[in-house]
Amino acid sequence: MRAREVLIQAEPDTPEFDAEYWALRAGRSPRLQEKASQTTWAVLAREYRSSARYRKLAAGTRRSYDRHIEAILAANGEREVASLTRAQVRAVHAKYAATPRKADWYVQIISLLLNFAKNTLDWKVENVAEGIELYGKQREFEPWPAWMVEKLDEAPEVVRTAAELILGTGQRPNAAITMERGQFRGEWVEVLDEKGGERFEIYCHPKLRAYVEALPKRGQHVLAKTLRQPLGYDAIEKAFRAWRTGLGAKAKPYSLHGLRKVAIIRLAEAGCTDAQIQAVTNQSAEMVRFYRQKASRKRLSRAAITRGTDGE
Repeated sequence: MRAREVLIQAEPDTPEFDAEYWALRAGRSPRLQEKASQTTWAVLAREYRSSARYRKLAAGTRRSYDRHIEAILAANGEREVASLTRAQVRAVHAKYAATPRKADWYVQIISLLLNFAKNTLDWKVENVAEGIELYGKQREFEPWPAWMVEKLDEAPEVVRTAAELILGTGQRPNAAITMERGQFRGEWVEVLDEKGGERFEIYCHPKLRAYVEALPKRGQHVLAKTLRQPLGYDAIEKAFRAWRTGLGAKAKPYSLHGLRKVAIIRLAEAGCTDAQIQAVTNQSAEMVRFYRQKASRKRLSRAAITRGTDGE
């Protein structure tokens, strides 16, 4: 028998809320006799996730979709899909303006689900997200300057730990932030390429291994929220932005994603081949070449200026 969810309409921590809750628990509420709606966001998400279209997606893409679908369901699961307005979609988009990529994702996922409801399920809904102007592709994430990396020693523990994981593994921020302690196995660490959904082992530098081992053990994740749950990207991002603000305006252009670029440049400056860098970061050959050029330019400029100075 499928469990049924009924949204309590009264405000929390009120006598009305308690009365409605216990009436539902006792089976006395008239609302239990109401036929459950089949056109809510929860139903739409269930139908979409059971579709062939969803199953054909790459594992990494499904995870990205699911993150945003779950966020939508947390606030709107029992609401009617047709009740969504264009103004509400715009409000959600504006709410996450500080993280344009995330803001655009919400609009795109809402649009995808509405199109599925309209065109595949034949629901009487309109795609109110269609045509909303997105922030679009932002400029490439810039690698952090050396002074900002050095400031990590003074950063809050969660920010520094996230940074150490990104720098030490070369992984995307979310994959690094949600790492479990069990992924560290002696001199090896298992990492996840979120985009491709691939798991593989890379060498774990003794410095990173020692750092992780010295951290207080609060759960199965390195950055733990509870015994079983990671602290999560949003919480780390919020702490990072607060710390970055304290560094002044010159730090504003840099994001957690820029640390991954620092990791790539460090590997290139250490003389690693493109194949070696790809073995660690799973980045595309094109991206590795791009950041190798930056590393090579720095190395060549040092050699040139040193040579010129020595000749004086």
